[in-house]
Amino acid sequence: MIAKLTGRLDETGADWAVIDVRGVGYLVHCSSKTLSALGGEGDDCTVFTDLQVSENDMRLLGFADAGERDWFRLLTQVQGVGSKVALAILSALSTGELRDACAGVDAATVARAQGVGPKLAGRIVNELKDKAGALPGGGVAGAGGGVVSPAGGASADAVSALQNLGFKPVVAASAVAQAQAELGEDASESDLIRVALKKAAG
Repeated sequence: MIAKLTGRLDETGADWAVIDVRGVGYLVHCSSKTLSALGGEGDDCTVFTDLQVSENDMRLLGFADAGERDWFRLLTQVQGVGSKVALAILSALSTGELRDACAGVDAATVARAQGVGPKLAGRIVNELKDKAGALPGGGVAGAGGGVVSPAGGASADAVSALQNLGFKPVVAASAVAQAQAELGEDASESDLIRVALKKAAG
């Protein structure tokens, strides 16, 4: 599977971009926020990708960061949310706004996205309210009642690693957030996992 593309931004449209990677042009469907982050035509860029395959279509989706891609994957697990609707949601809301809406069961905010009605918005927030804190851009409540928000990148991978080891999403996100606070923003994934394991197990 294609996980990431790094190349030159060749051309853009309303919801897509063509990225030239050593002479091969990849058509990547993107949210408006990702398109803005890519820069201008001719600029070097990197997108994190997700390949969706159906009976009669194969579509490459592109994201400015791994956190947005994680949210896309989570959204498309909800019945009635395909790739177009998920991209519309990610175009209308930042990952932080989406996290807050799901955690607060705020269907009205999600319904701001084009093509998302009240019923579908309600289903999205109800199904994702318990998962929101485990994703980058989404924090979890700390011991003092404040919100601790793990950043994307290494911390997101660390959260995923802890979940793969059997820790619940909220526990994994909280442990990684504590590890990040202790080690600093530039901590490596391996260091975050090592410290977060101690936090989660303790």
